Amino acid sequence: MKAFHAVIGGEVQGIGFRYSAVREARALGLAGWVRNLAEGDVEVWAEGSAAELEEFSEWLKTGPDGAWVRDFELTWESPSGKYASFNIAFEAR
Repeated sequence: MKAFHAVIGGEVQGIGFRYSAVREARALGLAGWVRNLAEGDVEVWAEGSAAELEEFSEWLKTGPDGAWVRDFELTWESPSGKYASFNIAFEAR
């Protein structure tokens, strides 16, 4: 198990980025969350196998149709193991 924290900037809010990220992450069997940040970015915490995390991080670099990813910052972390699935977070983590 591995984990990453990512912040995605650009035109990433108001176009279904979070819902598409949930669909992609769940299809890959990942756990964690995605949320909008007040400054217009999207934040992601994802946990799972290295191969699936790599695939998800590649998807995040472009996002769904309508997204324009300008900035992408990813940091590899130790998994927390506290998430059973991947969901949208509506509060600070």
